[in-house]
Amino acid sequence: MRRKRPSIRAAFWRILRLRCPACGQSSIVRSPFRIREFCPECGALFKREEGFFVGAILVNTIATEAIILLAYLLSLTMLQTDFQTVLIVLFGLAIFFPVIFYHHSWSIWLTLDHFIEFLPES
Repeated sequence: MRRKRPSIRAAFWRILRLRCPACGQSSIVRSPFRIREFCPECGALFKREEGFFVGAILVNTIATEAIILLAYLLSLTMLQTDFQTVLIVLFGLAIFFPVIFYHHSWSIWLTLDHFIEFLPES
């Protein structure tokens, strides 16, 4: 059975809700910091080969750097605090944001992979 690609809007909502990029029915999360091997509804394979996770790491790294840069630029323009306080806040963001964003980075990576080439069935 050939799967259809979701619309951009549907894909965006699936990313936010951490749903399967192929069917949108089940969660990609098995437990905290564990991604399912495949979708129990449609059988889409989430973890294909060794090293597939590197794309999710790349998404997480780029998002973290963008958030830190945005926070730094906002602190320069809006806050009149000393530089030490800004560094402490930026350090906290660098530590906690990647952990909080972990599942969403996987969701973004799986959705991008699904748009480029359909996720294979398990």
